[in-house]
Amino acid sequence: MTLKKKPVNGMKDILPEEMKVRDYVQRVIRETYSSFGFTPIETPCMEDISNLTNKQGGENEKLIFKVMKRGEKLKLDAAESEMDLVDYGMRYDLTVPLCRFYANHANDLPSPFKALQMGNVWRADRPQRGRYRQFMQCDIDILGEPSNLAEIELILATTTTLGKIGFQNFEIRINERRILKAMAAYSGFSEEEYDNVFIILDKMDKIGLDGVAAELTKEGYPEASVEKYLFLFQGVEAAEDGITYLAETLGDYLEESVVQNMQEIAQAVNASKAAKFELVFDPTLVRGMSYYTGTIFEINMPQFGGSCGGGGRYDKMVGSFTGREVPACGFSIGFERIILLLLESGFHVPDQHVKTVYMVEKGLSGELLKEVIKSAQNARSIGEQVLVVRMNKNKKFQKEQLEKEGYTNFLEFYNKLDQRETKGDLPWQNR
Repeated sequence: MTLKKKPVNGMKDILPEEMKVRDYVQRVIRETYSSFGFTPIETPCMEDISNLTNKQGGENEKLIFKVMKRGEKLKLDAAESEMDLVDYGMRYDLTVPLCRFYANHANDLPSPFKALQMGNVWRADRPQRGRYRQFMQCDIDILGEPSNLAEIELILATTTTLGKIGFQNFEIRINERRILKAMAAYSGFSEEEYDNVFIILDKMDKIGLDGVAAELTKEGYPEASVEKYLFLFQGVEAAEDGITYLAETLGDYLEESVVQNMQEIAQAVNASKAAKFELVFDPTLVRGMSYYTGTIFEINMPQFGGSCGGGGRYDKMVGSFTGREVPACGFSIGFERIILLLLESGFHVPDQHVKTVYMVEKGLSGELLKEVIKSAQNARSIGEQVLVVRMNKNKKFQKEQLEKEGYTNFLEFYNKLDQRETKGDLPWQNR
């Protein structure tokens, strides 16, 4: 039987040219986030299935790659449902593992704790442009900080990083779950109807205001509530300051502290930002995860036509592991989508060092080969990048291929002088 050489659907092999870009971007992310005081951690790729199906992950809980029990634990005949056969699952994001990690190690960590986590996650999703079943996430989170200092730091760290990678003129869309609830309550929707109303609202960028109105009406909500609800969004769009408009319109439905919190975030970020972007209040921003409790935000890249990352405050999630609530807030960069945009734009990693190739004649061996290897090691020890390869018959084509990988300096080493002109430091080296 011939084995299948293609990767599984929704996953991909990464060629050297893309890997070079990915390594560079990860390096910039790590260095920039470290400058903001974030500390790298790592968690396992699998979690207990009960942690992943605690009804806080929204639609992602339907996309879990489940791991079957093994050995004596696997009892196929006695199983009444799929969950009787499963004990673990592949993580669908990094937030649930982080909360478990923090709950397990809180006594050994500073407070507040600023975590940086980069790793693959898995979702049984429908593959499409920029969406895979295995993909890298890059998260920063602050646990133990109840004030909006967490949101300010997260937004500034993320946008500074994107600016260093080369992105500009993007948007950070920001909203507040308590604003979403206040708008729904003001319009006459009951609390048990909020989740469904928000699911429909989340389609606003695809179906528009009229589409949202049609779907809310189709669901059987009172016409007066639907009209009152949509009027709020029209008012925000027409207002010079959307948050102030909502504060005045919603009155007692919206706490004054929520408005002040949002205004402080905007003022601090706009006064301190190091990248070219706009912070935009968007009352239609929902974010799918049901674990969000306060501020939520997304990265909007015009050239992608959608979200390239997001996050928010999730103050109740750690408490589901410990019984004690811990304030928490995080921001995740859409790593795969950013890499896609860089590759599509023809991005090249800035070369910091000259890349040299030592091309060694096939017959060269023994003491002569030892001298070549020693010379390469000496060059590497002072920071140079050196590739040692055997010389092909078609030397011209070989050089052309290496030039595509960024190599610009070529040294050729031969087994004996013959009639070749010798200009190098070694008697049998030809430049």
